[in-house]
Amino acid sequence: MTETSSTDKPAGRFGGLAVYAERRVFIMLLLGFSAGLPYLLIFDTLSAWLREDGLSLSVIAFFGLATLSYTLKFIWAPLIDRTTIPILTKWLGHRRSWMVVTQAMVMFGLWSISGQNPSSSLASVALFAVLTGVFGATQDIVIDAWRIEVADDSRHGAMAAAYQLGWRFAQILAGALPLILAELYNWNLSYAVMAALMGIGIAAAIFAPREKAHAIRPIPVGDIPSRPPLEVLEWIVRLLLIVIAALIVGSGLTGGADMLASGLQMVGLSAADADALKAAWTAKPEGVYIQVAATFGGLALLVLACWPIPRVPTRPGAYLAGSFGDPLKDFYSRFAGVATLILALICLYRLSDFVLNIMNPFYLDLGFDKVEVAEVRKVFGVFATTFGVFFAGWAVAKLGLIRTMVIGAFMSPVSNLVFAWLAVQGPDLGALFIAIGVDNAATGFAGTALIAYMSSLTSLGFTATQYALFSSLYGLPGKLVASQSGRIVEGSARAAEGGGLFAPLTGLFTHMPAGSLVEGAATSGVTPAALGAGYVVFFLYSTLIGVFAVVLAFIVARKQTALQLRQAEEAGIAAGDPHPS
Repeated sequence: MTETSSTDKPAGRFGGLAVYAERRVFIMLLLGFSAGLPYLLIFDTLSAWLREDGLSLSVIAFFGLATLSYTLKFIWAPLIDRTTIPILTKWLGHRRSWMVVTQAMVMFGLWSISGQNPSSSLASVALFAVLTGVFGATQDIVIDAWRIEVADDSRHGAMAAAYQLGWRFAQILAGALPLILAELYNWNLSYAVMAALMGIGIAAAIFAPREKAHAIRPIPVGDIPSRPPLEVLEWIVRLLLIVIAALIVGSGLTGGADMLASGLQMVGLSAADADALKAAWTAKPEGVYIQVAATFGGLALLVLACWPIPRVPTRPGAYLAGSFGDPLKDFYSRFAGVATLILALICLYRLSDFVLNIMNPFYLDLGFDKVEVAEVRKVFGVFATTFGVFFAGWAVAKLGLIRTMVIGAFMSPVSNLVFAWLAVQGPDLGALFIAIGVDNAATGFAGTALIAYMSSLTSLGFTATQYALFSSLYGLPGKLVASQSGRIVEGSARAAEGGGLFAPLTGLFTHMPAGSLVEGAATSGVTPAALGAGYVVFFLYSTLIGVFAVVLAFIVARKQTALQLRQAEEAGIAAGDPHPS
């Protein structure tokens, strides 16, 4: 956001820490809690209730699709930017009115689930789970927009940090408290209590500071003649294409084709072909290519659904092109010459983190037991991540967004080197604490830096749409590259064992403790030393691919800073000051 509230003051000597004492940051913590609560309740915790009531694993897995709305939220984000809530908007403002409505609907959904019995009313549970998911995702859209619009660039880091801390606390609470209440009482009471906790979010929204004045960007259609019958038909066709595109994109981003296969069965696909589609979609690693291709194909179909008819202007075409196209056009006009590089940076920024999808096998291969891994990752790791998140918020306030973004780009790839060191140490618990501590702190810093940076790229009127699009797509390249992680480890291990390029690395593992890497090596068909060399090569590779993001971060920082200086000079000249400060 380039706009700055008159109440925002630059961070002074202690401003980097002082921002955490501001009212809006505390409210953001509560809103982060409100955002995190429904996600786990319908995605994970609900599965325990369903299983306890005797439902099959296939039915339970299908319920995971209730969270599909979190992946597709960018599709209806323009509606949030352009629609007001009667009465509430005048009282609370555009964003807070939407917050209260979505939080009330999430509360209603969870309360309704609490009154059901899955074994006898499965359809009702599914309906309310989907309702909760849709309004939970919509709440995310609105909270992100409010978070961005209520603060200037120096506060984006602290606001992002507070959001993540609240969200993580909600995840811990939603993963533990319902299970405890269900064990002591029953699942119905458990979900009723969770519904009541959504009141925290409603109270936070009501007492939150009002965001900057929201202006709905007009879509000029006055010169387009009205043709009601044809417009109805056009709306039906376009909305149908949007639904199909959403199905395809959602199946690509979530990695499951259950919903897509069910939709195709409704139009004639056989059950056998539907099963074959789902199997091909989830095949490893080939299915990832199908998922990525489907995502881009679905996005292309979405663009087609919103594209104006050539040489035939229509009101539906103008509305959809304005709702989806204008936010992107605005972004490219404000960041002329650097917009595509910024989008590429967003896609590559966390790439070196996303490829680390084989860490549990790595820890077990080294010789750590499951309890050790769980305690270090889930307990100590949370504190390390929290430190990284908090530190990033301080850095944005003290060093600025661009510098923090560049530092964050370094964090992930450099921290991956600590795992190469851990591989050589073997099952040393102290080394595991160091490795996970360093990596989680770096991950927390980089994640917060990216959220703060993406927040700064939006503009008033398009905040929800632009941020939802950034946050929905930034992990897509990581899915494709991460599919090759296991192959890289085992391929490098075989090359090392065969006397190839990586053979010298096997010397690092000649004095490993007995039993370390033995079982994993037997599974992969190599020696323990060769498997250790394979892991070292993989972590060096994960660092190397992060270099692309680092280089891109420097290029974007230089170009974006020059662009901002040029725009500031032009604004100063336009205002009559030939020498703007």
